[in-house]
Amino acid sequence: MIQENATILWNTRLNSDCFGIGIDCRKGYSDARPGQFVSLYLSDRFDPLLRRPFSIHRLIIENNRVAGIELLYKVIGKCTKRLSDLRPGEGVNILGPLGNWFTINDKARRIVMIAGGIGVAPMVFLARFLRDHRPDSSQISLFLGGRSKEDLLCIDDFLTLGIRTETSTDDGSAGHKGLVTDLFEKTAAAEQPDLICACGPVPMLKSVARIAERKKIPCQISIETLMACGIGVCLGCATRQKGIPEKYLHACIDGPVFDTGLIGLIG
Repeated sequence: MIQENATILWNTRLNSDCFGIGIDCRKGYSDARPGQFVSLYLSDRFDPLLRRPFSIHRLIIENNRVAGIELLYKVIGKCTKRLSDLRPGEGVNILGPLGNWFTINDKARRIVMIAGGIGVAPMVFLARFLRDHRPDSSQISLFLGGRSKEDLLCIDDFLTLGIRTETSTDDGSAGHKGLVTDLFEKTAAAEQPDLICACGPVPMLKSVARIAERKKIPCQISIETLMACGIGVCLGCATRQKGIPEKYLHACIDGPVFDTGLIGLIG
């Protein structure tokens, strides 16, 4: 974990309210793993006061070395609006890499990634990691959902990596019309995976967890929550441990990736 003042390389609009931002930070990120996050502070603006967490979307590689990271974010509040105003050459204070990551054992061959909206952010990193560390990526697939076609981000990234990709939208403007979890469940009935990795809105994650429990499929989810410190000090990202009401886990140090059998938020 390293805190540093880093430089913005690019800040590109991807649709009406989503951006990809490249950050020149070279220290410590060669060991980053899919599912980990960074905590940003807009140090020259002081508003908002607290740091904000963002999943690592991908590593920036130059001359076979990690030269920085890219984040994917959606403008939904004051911090992300200010972040969207940053230009190449401006600075941001970054703390990371933080948290744990998706853990894939060697026995898991048929791996399914499920992402909803901006929850696709860590999945690009995961897909590339799997492709680089597995001799055969043909059994890795992605189910990507959004409200409309505009919300389906990064499809070309997965196709370039040879990842089978299926999409769904609430309004039917692309792919299956309906929920991405319904699309996945139909497919899983015929071809059950060895592992599910998911990130997205809480209702989607709850549905994924129920399917996984019903079909007895190991499942890991990356939860999205506010974190003020990112290092377990403020205790603001607490979530109940499943089956132990008085026991809490914290997304910043125990997560943000959890087995669905562990946390009470999902069930």
